[in-house]
Amino acid sequence: MNKDLFLKAAPILNQIQAHGFEAYYIGGSVRDYLMDRPIHDIDITTSASPDEIETIFEHTIPIGKEHGTINVVYQNENYEVTTYRAEGEYKDHRRPDEVFFVRDLYKDVERRDFTMNAIAMDTDFKIRDYFGGYEDIKQKRIVTVGPAEERFTEDALRILRGLRFKSQLGFDIEARTFKAMQHRVADTAYLSIERIIVELTKLLEGKDVAHVYPLMLDLHFFDYVPFFKNYKMSQIKICEPISLELMLAVMMYQQPESHGTLKALKISNEMKKSVQIYCDIFEKLETHSDKRSLRLLVYDYGLPKLSYLLSMQETLNANQIALGHPLIMNQATIKEIYNDLVISKRSDIAINGKIILETLNRKGGPWLKEMLRDIECAIINHELQNEQSEIINWVKANV
Repeated sequence: MNKDLFLKAAPILNQIQAHGFEAYYIGGSVRDYLMDRPIHDIDITTSASPDEIETIFEHTIPIGKEHGTINVVYQNENYEVTTYRAEGEYKDHRRPDEVFFVRDLYKDVERRDFTMNAIAMDTDFKIRDYFGGYEDIKQKRIVTVGPAEERFTEDALRILRGLRFKSQLGFDIEARTFKAMQHRVADTAYLSIERIIVELTKLLEGKDVAHVYPLMLDLHFFDYVPFFKNYKMSQIKICEPISLELMLAVMMYQQPESHGTLKALKISNEMKKSVQIYCDIFEKLETHSDKRSLRLLVYDYGLPKLSYLLSMQETLNANQIALGHPLIMNQATIKEIYNDLVISKRSDIAINGKIILETLNRKGGPWLKEMLRDIECAIINHELQNEQSEIINWVKANV
């Protein structure tokens, strides 16, 4: 088991304890430690109030002080230290109306979502496990802390988080927990799309997503999510871990009549661009038939995107998206083509529009853009050398 990050953070817990307060590691880092999985972040919980934490440490950042979280900077690392807290009612199914700071660890962990995330651990690696979380980890079970209906009524995102944990960990969702998901899934309509996208992205990339996706369909989860509710999600097949961008492209390409707008998802412009690129590639693949057109495909869209699509053939085939004949479209061939490209972008061409206009003594217009594309294609397919004099002669002969 990897103890390195805990040992690095131990002085923070020791310093809190030296001032008479309790402090424990908590949440996902403890769960992953007990499962011998990679650990990326350490969360610390304490009986000390935010004001007391700011007094104990020299360098702090009040990133969420009103909710009990103080960022402690120690040896150039940031650690989130959160005060034990209890919560009031969740009237909007998203966040508590009030947060109360408490001194009792039990009060803090009883408000958490799943038993496997409610285990505290001290600097001697001894655990405080009030709800049988470690046993649930060993049995590979996802179980809520306390009554499942209450937990999901409080925060409907916990439904999606439970599905995400199943996808990532390959655990089973306990029967009563899943039944409560069925009862409360409509509450996910109250969630912000940003929170949903964060969880959904992780879920889709989980190793067990092929088994989780049918559960999402059974729950009718997508009926409550902007953009997705415009599509017939039962027609979408997910056979393996997949990026959110590729899934969206598959949906849009398979069901163009649905007219879903990516704006509703509030994803980044970069993600939108990636979705559009996949859709463009799918369209090009419909007419792609030989190595010449494949060269242009590799040049236009790059090796990473095409290589990823080839690795996703099972899911693409299940959604009736063909990548072309495997003798033409395969990993070895596209790598060979990519390494053999004479140019990687239009600015690499040994001529530009201004020189062409001066050479031909013509005014600009749509013909110039078409001519530059023709030059580009000829160079890519080794029909023209990328030398200015050669290109000028070629232009004179082809205009």
